[in-house]
Amino acid sequence: MELQLQQLRQQPNPFPFVPVAIPRARIVEMEREEEPAPTATHQAKKPFIEANTKEATIQHLKADCIVPVFSKDNEVTISHNSFIEATWECVSKLFRNETILEPDIRVSHVIKGRIPEAIHKPVKDLKDSDKTIYYERMMFCMEVPTITEDINGNRLNLTIGGVRSYNHENLYSKKGLEKFKVFVGFKNMVCCNMCVSTDGLQDEIKVTNTSDLMAKIIELITSYNAKKHLELMRSFQNYSLTESQFAQFLGKSRMYQCLPPEQKKLLPKFLMTDTQTNLVARSYYQDEDFGVDKAGAEISMWNLYNLLTSANKSSYIDNFSERALNATHISDGITRAQQGETRFEWFIK
Repeated sequence: MELQLQQLRQQPNPFPFVPVAIPRARIVEMEREEEPAPTATHQAKKPFIEANTKEATIQHLKADCIVPVFSKDNEVTISHNSFIEATWECVSKLFRNETILEPDIRVSHVIKGRIPEAIHKPVKDLKDSDKTIYYERMMFCMEVPTITEDINGNRLNLTIGGVRSYNHENLYSKKGLEKFKVFVGFKNMVCCNMCVSTDGLQDEIKVTNTSDLMAKIIELITSYNAKKHLELMRSFQNYSLTESQFAQFLGKSRMYQCLPPEQKKLLPKFLMTDTQTNLVARSYYQDEDFGVDKAGAEISMWNLYNLLTSANKSSYIDNFSERALNATHISDGITRAQQGETRFEWFIK
C-alpha cells in the first residue's frame, strides 16, 4: 500500500480536466472579495452545511479536543484533524500548481467529559481546564479556486471534502476498520451549495491508518471526471418544469416517503425529507437566485437542482454527502424523464 501511495504521489497532475486559467493577480483579487474586511453590516460567508453545526478550526481540534479510543484495547482512533491533514496533503500533492484555500470545518454533537481532578465538582464550579470535549461528527471542505467554471452566471469552484462520524464506529470494541466519507465536486459560490456526482463520492472508506486513507483519497480524486460532471450540470439549463410539473414533483416527493416498501423498491431513491421538500417549495417562490420571477413561471432544472442542494444544507453531517449525490441523480433523472425515459417519470406524471 505504501508503494502504491508513493507511485500516486509522483504523478504530476492526474486530474482529468483542463481548468479555466486564472491569472495569479486575479486569484488575489478573488480571495480579497471572498474575505472582505468586517463591517457592522457585513454578513458572514454562507456555510456549506447548516443544520445543528458550528464552525471550527483545525487548531481547536488539535489543541482543545481529546481523541477517542477503542475501549477494549485503548487503541487511538484516527482523529478529525489527522483526517483533514491527510486530505490536505493529498490535495497539495495532486494540485501542486493550484491555489488551495484553508479548509472550512463544521462540527456537531459535542461529547463532554471531565478530567479526574474535577469528577466531584458541581457543574457551576467547572473551569474550562476541567472539561474535555470532542465532536462526534465533523465535515470539512477545501476549495481549489484556480479550477473553476461558470454555469448560468454562477461560479463553481472545485472542492474536496470529507465526513467523519464517530457514531458509525463501535468505540466499545477493539480497534478495527474505521469509516470515512470523501467527496470531490464543485461548490456553487453564489450559495455555497455542494454539487457531487457518482464518481466524486466514496461514502464508506474503511481503513486502519492514515496511509491507507490517503491512498483511498488519491484514488477517488484521480478517478473523478470533472469534465463529465460539469457537462451534466450545464445540460440542466436546457430543461425546465412548468408550475404544474413542479407541483407534481413536490407531491410525489411527499408521497414517496409513505409508499409501501415493495412499491418503493421499484422507484429510484429519493432521500430528501418532508421538511427539505417544504424548503424547496418555499424557495421556489422566495429564493432570490434560483426561484421563479413570478407565480406560474417555469423553473429550469439548473435552478431546481440548486434548490435541492440548498435544502440539503439542513441535513445532519452524516447524511449530507449521500443526499448531495441524490440531488444530482434526481435532477438528472427528471431531465431523462422529459426525454422519454420511464424510470423517473413517476415523479412528474
